[in-house]
Amino acid sequence: MTLVAQRTTTPKPEALLSALRQRFGNRFHAGLDFCRQHAHTLSVIANQPPDAVVQPLTRDDVVEIVHLCGAHDVPMIPFGAGTSLEGHVNAPFGGICIDMSLMRRIIAVHGEDLDCVIEPGVTRKFLNENLRDQGLFFPLDPGADASLGGMVSTRASGTNAVRYGTMRDNVIALEAVLADGSVVRTGGRARKSSAGYDLARLLIGAEGTLGIVTEITLRLHGIPEAVAGGICPFPSVRAACDATIATIQSGVPVARIELLDALQVKACNAYSRLDLPELPMLFLEFHGSEGGVAEQAQRFGEIAAEFGAGAFQWTTRPEERTRLWQARHDVYWATRGLAPGFSGISTDVCVPISRLADCVEATQADIAATGLIAPIVGHVGDGNFHLGLLFDSEKPGESKRVSEFLDRLVERALAMEGTCTGEHGVGQGKIKYMKREHGAATLAMMAAIKQALDPRGLMNPGKVLPFD
Repeated sequence: MTLVAQRTTTPKPEALLSALRQRFGNRFHAGLDFCRQHAHTLSVIANQPPDAVVQPLTRDDVVEIVHLCGAHDVPMIPFGAGTSLEGHVNAPFGGICIDMSLMRRIIAVHGEDLDCVIEPGVTRKFLNENLRDQGLFFPLDPGADASLGGMVSTRASGTNAVRYGTMRDNVIALEAVLADGSVVRTGGRARKSSAGYDLARLLIGAEGTLGIVTEITLRLHGIPEAVAGGICPFPSVRAACDATIATIQSGVPVARIELLDALQVKACNAYSRLDLPELPMLFLEFHGSEGGVAEQAQRFGEIAAEFGAGAFQWTTRPEERTRLWQARHDVYWATRGLAPGFSGISTDVCVPISRLADCVEATQADIAATGLIAPIVGHVGDGNFHLGLLFDSEKPGESKRVSEFLDRLVERALAMEGTCTGEHGVGQGKIKYMKREHGAATLAMMAAIKQALDPRGLMNPGKVLPFD
């Protein structure tokens, strides 16, 4: 099943490839296998490789690549770790992939100000390994060990977002190279500013269509004195969602609260060798002092009991918490294990948390009526949930059935005042929903911004905005 068209036929830009090869030497790669590894690989969206991959080491390298591509009128596709799910790194019109993975310096850590300055190729795990000895951490955890530049570009969030926010809330300032090769900075290290347009938020979530991020200033947090994690089964998805809403409304500062439906728990049991009851379940985590996390856990247990929950089991032992959260992060692979050989799509929508139970229940009914395999896992604290959709792509009519289901899923979320994607981003896979979600006037405003900053459409073309 291919959700986007194959590459538009264009000749390879041989003069540009020769210039890049001469300038960047062993950091220039034009082998087909290497290029395919730098295009989309994680779902049924077609792999559309670039003409070549270049790996800059510095901002000045990026500027030079942008100038060369611009001189030859060739598209540029920024690449971080390749973990995005909606075709963000594909090259539907050919072009040059700018692989930022070698730009991985931690430039400065300002512990007293709780911020750091990094290059975009730094991954979240590497950053936290280097912050740990200073008693600091960066809280956003999308599961995959994504690059921070990629997380900026997709406006990523993850399991900690209910307490710490998304990338939008944790980026203080950015440096980026625009389509004409100019370098812009969107602010300093001050925690707030009222000076002009909020350009950082314009670039966050732009998916590389407005510029290439070369430096990021991030908010940091102190490592909590104590962390408690646990699991709590519920008789239904609705009961779990209602308990979540009550917990948040009660002011319990939960750090993570994740929903797994019964099928997802079954998949996790098999893949991660757990023995959890195969019921809808919440995974939770609390941060604070030892007394504080104990109080939070006790309060949640009392709330959960009001909604018919089973026993709430929690622990402060790191190895037990790590095992549970590793199982949560491995749900993609656990889901694939439910139907080996099937094709898979990982997708997400987001609704107001008061409508989450309605949306999940209606989606489960749709899954059952359609006869698909699609376990659900969600960042229930902010109304965002994901489906791991499995299907036999060789079966006649199956691709059409899946496509129609995905359309109904998005339509359902939008009808509940939600969005077609809470954190995966638009890429190629969800372009077709943008007009329905935003309307013609808002899309025209986005297109005007794109035209102003990238008039020739060379920055990651074919992403975010509809082709028309």
